Amino acid sequence: MNWITNYVRPRINSIFSRREMPENLWTKCDSCGTMLFHREVTDNLGVCTNCTHHMNITPRARFTALFDGGIFSEIDVPEPTQDPLHFRDQKKYPDRMRAAQRTTGEKEAMLVAAGEIGRTPVVCAAQDFSFMGGSMGMYVGNAIIKAAQEAKRLKRPLILFSAAGGARMQEGILSLMQMPRTTVAIQMLREAGLPYIVVLTHPTTGGVTASYAMLGDVQIAEPNALICFAGPRVIEQTIREKLPEGFQRAEYLLEHGMLDRVTDRRKMREELTTIVRMLTGMPPAVHGDLPPPEPLPDTAVADDK
Repeated sequence: MNWITNYVRPRINSIFSRREMPENLWTKCDSCGTMLFHREVTDNLGVCTNCTHHMNITPRARFTALFDGGIFSEIDVPEPTQDPLHFRDQKKYPDRMRAAQRTTGEKEAMLVAAGEIGRTPVVCAAQDFSFMGGSMGMYVGNAIIKAAQEAKRLKRPLILFSAAGGARMQEGILSLMQMPRTTVAIQMLREAGLPYIVVLTHPTTGGVTASYAMLGDVQIAEPNALICFAGPRVIEQTIREKLPEGFQRAEYLLEHGMLDRVTDRRKMREELTTIVRMLTGMPPAVHGDLPPPEPLPDTAVADDK
């Protein structure tokens, strides 16, 4: 009995036991709770196939889907002073930065790149909400200024994807100074006659909406994105009144004239191509390539003569 109990039964159980599934194979929709296969979510650009809820995606994933062939060249951003205030709350600021860098694989909360969208040369910048809430610090300010300078140098439109919880408190007044700095950078584009298009994603809040995120020549938002300076809960507690349904969501702001368009992420590439080519005076984009005509055979040419 000991041999059966100690060896045979564990062996049988190990063969027929249920295998554990890796945790990263499935993603739960934040809106409807549906469990979605990760490849299905990736192929659908982070949009729930059941309720069309737009989940947060990284700037690299966004750029891969946006640029022609997923090809883009990353633009280097000047490094700011590290931990200028020596800020510390529950953790030191450098420790939080290192943790965010390990989690996201990025060095900061914004990525700047150049490439073509529908054969239209552009410069793009995108915030990463998974990196400390996409908070606007000195690096983000440097990134936007660098993107504007590169757009001016290359004479290309600038497209910015915003996703932020506001200014980065660990940099104090230095983070708030990025509001006027980025505003000046956008004004430089205007004086150069270059389009500046903003795509507001969920969420875009705080000082970001008080500066570069609301200065676009065209303001586009993803469906149901929260766009505000102060959040709905703060406003309700301040004015002690119940806010309207969907207050500060993209569709509400579109109805009240704060936005130009609300566009599904899966149609964003086509939308941006059309808008950029229209603003730059280029002809409409050609969808698909036709092969060149085959040359006539020599015999046919001889017969014609």
